[in-house]
Amino acid sequence: MDRNQVVGIVLILAMLLGYQLLMPKPQPEKEPQKKSAQSQPSPNALQKARPDQPIDSAAARAQYGDFAAAAIGQTQDVVVENADVRFTFSTQGGRVKEVVLKKYQPFGQPNQPLVLFDEQSSEMVMELPTNRGRINLEKLYFTTDAPARSTVSGSGQKVTFRLALAGGQTVEQTYTIPAEGYTVEYDLKLTGMDRLVTNDNVRFVWQDKMRQFENDLNENRKEATIHYLTGDENFEELPKDATGNREQIVEEPVQWYSIKHKYFLASFVAKNSPLQKATFRTLVNPADSSYVKLAVADVQLPMGDLKTGKGNFRFFFGPNDYQILDEVAPEFDRNVYLGYAVLKPLNKFFFVPMFNLLEKVFSNYGILIVVLVLIVKALLTPLTYKSYVSMAKMRVLTPEINEIKERVGDDMAKMQSEQMKLYQQVGVSPLSGCIPVLATMPILMSLFFLFPNLIELRQKPFLWASDLSTYDSFINLPFGLPFAGDHISLFTILMTASSLAYAWYNNQMTPAQPNSPINMKAMAYIFPLMFMFILNSFPAGLTWYYFVSNVVTIAQQQLIRRFVNEDKIRVVLDENKKKFERGEGKKSKFQDMLQRSLQQAEEAKKKAEEAQKRADQRTKKK
Repeated sequence: MDRNQVVGIVLILAMLLGYQLLMPKPQPEKEPQKKSAQSQPSPNALQKARPDQPIDSAAARAQYGDFAAAAIGQTQDVVVENADVRFTFSTQGGRVKEVVLKKYQPFGQPNQPLVLFDEQSSEMVMELPTNRGRINLEKLYFTTDAPARSTVSGSGQKVTFRLALAGGQTVEQTYTIPAEGYTVEYDLKLTGMDRLVTNDNVRFVWQDKMRQFENDLNENRKEATIHYLTGDENFEELPKDATGNREQIVEEPVQWYSIKHKYFLASFVAKNSPLQKATFRTLVNPADSSYVKLAVADVQLPMGDLKTGKGNFRFFFGPNDYQILDEVAPEFDRNVYLGYAVLKPLNKFFFVPMFNLLEKVFSNYGILIVVLVLIVKALLTPLTYKSYVSMAKMRVLTPEINEIKERVGDDMAKMQSEQMKLYQQVGVSPLSGCIPVLATMPILMSLFFLFPNLIELRQKPFLWASDLSTYDSFINLPFGLPFAGDHISLFTILMTASSLAYAWYNNQMTPAQPNSPINMKAMAYIFPLMFMFILNSFPAGLTWYYFVSNVVTIAQQQLIRRFVNEDKIRVVLDENKKKFERGEGKKSKFQDMLQRSLQQAEEAKKKAEEAQKRADQRTKKK
C-alpha cells in the first residue's frame, strides 16, 4: 500500500471508531407524565394479578358481575407440540402458559431445552372493558375440547378456549399451531356482548422477565430491548442500555412488537387493524442477576375488530433467524441487525445467503468460515492483483521520487506537483491501489455487524472455542481491562498477530513516502493493537474470520508476486514516458484535475509569498 491507500484505511477506521466509541449515548427518556405513569403496571403489580386463593361465589358475583360463573373453576393444561416448539396452554385465562424451544438450549445447559416463556418469568393480562369496569380475562376459566396432550401433524391444529355467558354471549380465543415453525395464529372473538362491554379498546399487557440464554450477562442486557413497527412501517427500538431503564409512549399505531433477547424473540403481530396507544418499557436491576431485563409491552386491541370477527393476531416465539422471519410480518426480518443502511445489502444479499448455502455442505462452522474467506478472496482476486501491480509500479518509481525529493527539498507543494507530473508521464494513477482496499473495507465492516447477530454460530464449537457466537475465554483475568473485559481471547490474539505480520509484510513491499506528515508504516502496527482490545469481547467466529482472512491475503500476495515482473514494469513505464514526451501519452481526467489543483495551489503560494515580500519592503521604507 502507498500513502493514499493507508490514508483511505485510516479515514474509514476513524469513522468506524468515531461512531462506535465517540458518539454520545442517548439521553435517558424523560419521565412519563404522572397521569401516564399511574396507568402503567408496576413490575410487581402483574405478579399479584393472579389470585393465590380461589374466591367464593358471592365474592365472584360482587367482583365480576355477569362473568362471576367463569371466575370459579379448576386449571387444566393443554400441551401441543410440533417439530420445533412445545406450547402449554391453560384454561385459566385461555392463555399461553409456557413455550419451550426444542432445538435450542440455554448457555451452559446443553441437555436442557430453552424455556422462552413460562409462568415464573412472563405474564399476559387481557383487560376487557365492561359496564362494571375492566375485567381481567386471565382470572377467568375457559373451557376447551382439546386433548390434554397432542402432537401437530398435517396442516396444523387449532385449540379453542371458550367462555360462555348467559344469552349466547361468548368470548373465544383460538390458537392455530403449525406442524413446524414458531408462528402461532391467535384469534380473539367477542360474540353478542354489546350489552356487557363498552366500545373502549381491550388492553393487553405483556410482562416478561427476560431470562439469560447466552454467555456474558452484561452483553445480554445490552442486546435485550423491544422492537416495533409503526403503522407507516417505521422500524423502531427502545435504546439499548445495559444499566438504565427505558420507556417509549408511541403516539401512532403499531403493527407488531418483539421482546428481543440476543438471539430469540417473543412477538405479537396485528394482522388487521394495528395496535393502539402502545407503551413499551425495559427495566434493569443491576443488583439482580437472576434475569436480564424486565420488558413490559402495553397495547390496546381494537374493539371493533373483536366484535366483527376480525380480531386476528399472531404470536411468534422463536429464534431471531433472518431466514425464517420474513414470512412472519412486514419488515419483521429487521429484528436481525445487519449493519448500517449502506452495508445492509451486502449482508442481506450476499453473506447471509452464502452462509446458509455453505451450511448445507459443512457441518463444522470453523471450516465453513474458512471456505467463506476463500470465496470472498477469490472474488476479489482481480482487484488484489491490480493493487499489487500498482504497488510494484510505485516501488519501481522510488528512485525518481527520491531524486525529486533531493531537488525540491522540503517544499511539499512542489514535491506533490512534481510527483504528479512523473505519474502523468509514466501513466500511473496514484489511486489505483486504493480501489481494492476500499472494496475490502465494506466487507470487513459488514461482517463486523453480521457475526454478533448470526444465530447460526450460536453454540457451535470449534477448536478450543465452545461457542463461536461469543468470545473464547482462553484466559480469565482477576481484573477487567478497558474495552477488553476480564478475559483474553486466543482467537483475538491470533488475529492481532496475523494483522501485525501482514503489516510487516506490507511495509516491506511499500516504498517510503517522502515528506509524509504521518509515519504510515508505524500506523500499520498501531491499528491491530488497538483493535485487539476492541474485538476481544466479540464473537470468536468474527476474529477467526479476520485471522484466516489475513493469512489468506498474505499467501495470495505471495502467489501474485510470482506473476509480477518488476523489470517488465520498468520497461513499460519507460515506454510510457517516451510516448508522453512524443505527445502520445494519455492523461486521465482525475490526473488532469489534480495537476491543475496542485498548480493553482503552487501559484497561490507564490503570490502569497510575493505579497508578503512587498508588505515587508513597504514596512522597511517606512
